[in-house]
Amino acid sequence: MPITVFVADDHAIVREGLVNLLSSQPDIRVVGTAIDGRQAVSEVVKLQPEVVVMDIAMPQMNGIEAAREIRERAPQARVVILSMHSSVEHVHHALAAGAYGYVLKQSVAQEIIDAVRAVRAGRRYLSPVIAEVVAEVIAEGIGRGAGESPLESLSKRERQVLQLVAEGRSSAHIAATLHLSPKTVDTYRSRIMQKLRIGDAAGLIKFAIQHGLTSLE
Repeated sequence: MPITVFVADDHAIVREGLVNLLSSQPDIRVVGTAIDGRQAVSEVVKLQPEVVVMDIAMPQMNGIEAAREIRERAPQARVVILSMHSSVEHVHHALAAGAYGYVLKQSVAQEIIDAVRAVRAGRRYLSPVIAEVVAEVIAEGIGRGAGESPLESLSKRERQVLQLVAEGRSSAHIAATLHLSPKTVDTYRSRIMQKLRIGDAAGLIKFAIQHGLTSLE
């Protein structure tokens, strides 16, 4: 039986390229696609694929938060994160969220295929460059000793609000998306700024980009 794969990426060219690449393999079948994290979670729960190949920086819900949701709602699906970021912090957040693989977007096509096959077989997969960076950090003894990321101080709901704020969404839009009142959204926004010690919206946007919640695009 072929490996069933779901692809999520907000860029049409990248998404179509991934679908064509994976579909060219006789042992892989793409069963669906999504353009943002929220849609990806909904479709994965419905379609129950074995592997999800997902961009880390997507609108509405980023790949890290989507991976968390998928782990809770469709635990049989194993997530491979695609990312432009090679930092240990990004890899740590992805794996902590439940991802089985982490592949750099600039990697050769064969890496993505290898990652799909590896995670389907129950093995973790990191791009060789990523694996080398992680190994260096461990060797230098600064892994866990580096301290907790500020992102860890935020609740799941606060991370969701932060991403939407960073995307420039209004309080009314965020309230409708997350089924909250605009007043509650403003309360979350104030709490986030207090926790992160950030004084304005520009600072929130910068923080969200640095920590992979959204992109510059």
